[in-house]
Formats: sequence, structure tokens, C-alpha cells
Amino acid sequence: MAHTLPLNEMTIEEKLQMMETLWDDLSRNAPDRATPHWHGQILAQREDALERGEDQFEDWHQAREKIETEIR
Repeated sequence: MAHTLPLNEMTIEEKLQMMETLWDDLSRNAPDRATPHWHGQILAQREDALERGEDQFEDWHQAREKIETEIR
């Protein structure tokens, strides 16, 4: 079943609300959807790198600006 949304006509707020509605529905109706095993592996690798001092946290605002700059 295919559905289309009038994305060009929707405001940012309407789009965000639609995303929240979809996420809420998925969260309620797909509880058996397990996180893939590799997610845990990646998180463990990143935690190890932090403990060894090979990585560090970055401020969210700075990270977002960096991403936005890279995709322009």
C-alpha cells in the first residue's frame, strides 16, 4: 500500500508532527524489532576509544554546524 504526502505543501512543524506520529506508531506496534547486534559492537568500540583517549565527545551544536557545512 503506497501513500504519498503533500510534502511541498507541509510546514516544517507539520512534517515534524508526522514524523513523531510515525515514530510513536512504530514504537507501539513493532516492539519485537530488536536492535541489530552490530549496534552494540560499534558502541563498545567507541566507548573503548574514549577510554584510551583516542576519541572525544563533540558539542552537539558544533557537530551539527560541521555536518551542515559538509553537506552544502
